[in-house]
Amino acid sequence: MQLKWLLSHARGYLELGMVTEAANELESVPASADGQFDVRVLRALVSQEQKHWVRLVPLAAGLAREKPDDAGWWIMWAYAVRRAESLAAAEKILLEAETNHPKEATIQFNLGCYACQRGDLATARERVDRAIALDSHFREVAVTDPDLAPLRESETKH
Repeated sequence: MQLKWLLSHARGYLELGMVTEAANELESVPASADGQFDVRVLRALVSQEQKHWVRLVPLAAGLAREKPDDAGWWIMWAYAVRRAESLAAAEKILLEAETNHPKEATIQFNLGCYACQRGDLATARERVDRAIALDSHFREVAVTDPDLAPLRESETKH
C-alpha cells in the first residue's frame, strides 16, 4: 500500500480514538520512510495516546528541534520527559522553549506546575497568573490541577 494511504488510515484511526488500529497501520510503514516528518508526527501522536513516554521522548525531541517555532512539540517533549525521566529535565526543556514562545500559555502554566512541585510557590503563582492572562481557560484548570494543590493549600491558609 502506498505510504500516503497508510498515513491517511493511521490518521483517521487516531482521530476516531482507535489508537491500536493507528499503531497497526504505522507498523506497515516501510523503514525507508521512518524519517519522514509525517511518519514521525503520527508515531509521536500514537505514542502519546498510548502513554508510551520513553518512546515519545526522542520523537518529540526531534520534532521540536526540527520545528522549533511550533510550541506544541516542545510541550509534548516536556510532557514525555517529565513522565519518562524527571520534572527537572522537563522544566529545562520548557525554559528553553520559553525563549521562543514567551506568550505560550501552556508553557507558562506547566512551568508554574513545575515550580509548585519544587516548592517555589511564589514563582508558581507568577507563572500561573501569566498563563491565565494569556488564556483565561487556565483559570479553570488551575482549580483542579493536582500539581497546583500545594499552591491552593497555601493560599487558603492565608
